[in-house]
Amino acid sequence: MSSTLQSTAPSLTADYPRASLGHFPTPLEALTRLSTEAGSQKPLWVKRDDCTGLAFGGNKVRQLEFYFGDALAQGATLALITGAVQSNFVRTAAASAAKLGLKCLVQLEERVAGKNETYSTSGNVLLNHLLGARVEYFPVGEDEHGADAALEQHAAHARAAGEVPYVIHLSEHPRPLGTLGYVVAVEELVSQAASMGLELSQVVVASGSAVTHAGVLVGLRALGCDDVRVVGACVRREADAQRARVMRVAQRTEELIGHSGVVRECDVVVDDTFLDPGYGHMNAPTRATLLSAARTEALLVDPVYTAKSLACALEWVKRDDVSGDTVFMHTGGTPALFGYATDLWEMM
Repeated sequence: MSSTLQSTAPSLTADYPRASLGHFPTPLEALTRLSTEAGSQKPLWVKRDDCTGLAFGGNKVRQLEFYFGDALAQGATLALITGAVQSNFVRTAAASAAKLGLKCLVQLEERVAGKNETYSTSGNVLLNHLLGARVEYFPVGEDEHGADAALEQHAAHARAAGEVPYVIHLSEHPRPLGTLGYVVAVEELVSQAASMGLELSQVVVASGSAVTHAGVLVGLRALGCDDVRVVGACVRREADAQRARVMRVAQRTEELIGHSGVVRECDVVVDDTFLDPGYGHMNAPTRATLLSAARTEALLVDPVYTAKSLACALEWVKRDDVSGDTVFMHTGGTPALFGYATDLWEMM
């Protein structure tokens, strides 16, 4: 399974307003030493979306360029978003609002049990306050619709006070504008791969909300890369539930860019091998990968998303049916390392 990619003009998302927030294109690099240590005969490549530039960067910058483009087009004065306590999406939204001159309300959900004060005050939480966001809390960690409803209540109060609120929802939405950021990322990857002479066989991404996963998959299929496998490493829910979610988000993304039907059910590949014991909790392979990446490549990955998805990528690159190159999408998350400082010290 491989495809020699051809560069194409980045036109799939041209109909949508986009705020300029990130540093693009992000680097595409070989992880030679890490791959060798993991026992792979082929190097794993990394797409460095941890280097998108805005307030510690990360993949959410790509998504938020389209959400904030839409918000500015609507004349918004206040952005509202909800996510886990150490959410990278929330932190990047606060940064985007600060850069663009909007107010920001962030709602943090108690999604990871058993964490200490460092988790609740450091990392992304500290940055939210530093960036000037108003911080609210939602007590339930696994109620997307309830969290969105609470956010809508905050928006109603803000509207009554004269603000023009723009809500970035957590649950699946009919217009998942954030996926467009990863359609753009694929257009970028296509160009880089072609210029570097890579023959792409597969791309491995963290799969949680399914926005990144669906955007990459739809983008590749819309560009005609039908034989490039996209593997989603489950970070929040088990494979069956995640597979269905990715397909739903992919279908809505197809509609956004006018390419309905390019993704088939068999295209949605998910792997929950590294999920346990659940969202925001590390397991032995996650810990080993986090340390190995730092000590062989000076590559920092976080406990929630990228350590798990990198561990997954290091297994998939060794498969016998991979004849070409494998790219790991590094989606960022660096500030969360500080929120997990207690756990990390125990590993060393």
